[in-house]
Amino acid sequence: MSEPRKLRLLVGKVGLDGHDRGAKVIARAFRDAGFEVVYTGLHQSPETVAATAVQEDVDAVALSILSGAHMHLFPRVIELLREAGAGDIPVFGGGIVPDEDIPALKAAGVLEVFTPGTSLDAAVEWVRSHIRPRRVA
Repeated sequence: MSEPRKLRLLVGKVGLDGHDRGAKVIARAFRDAGFEVVYTGLHQSPETVAATAVQEDVDAVALSILSGAHMHLFPRVIELLREAGAGDIPVFGGGIVPDEDIPALKAAGVLEVFTPGTSLDAAVEWVRSHIRPRRVA
């Protein structure tokens, strides 16, 4: 019997936010947990992140944000994935997101939002519990 396919995650850094330490830390934690990780690098547009997610055939997109533009950028990535016929790619995120914005983000389709203080283990375990391969390899 073959081993299940590794989850493939895209860690996206959208917008003009120039701080990527947290995104790199979570990308490494995901990789160390056994996931395949594609990291977009800094200053990516929602269009680039969505196109990369489709091109790389990822199982989920993890967005990182510190700039305060989450209410526009997170839903825009979801919208673009849907337009590309990839609306089944789940999107979750983390960073500096006020608690009062989380319900609106979830209503827009963001599965989960991790705020400062969330442990790496908790984020990894959430992925293991909530993200499934989109296609069987």
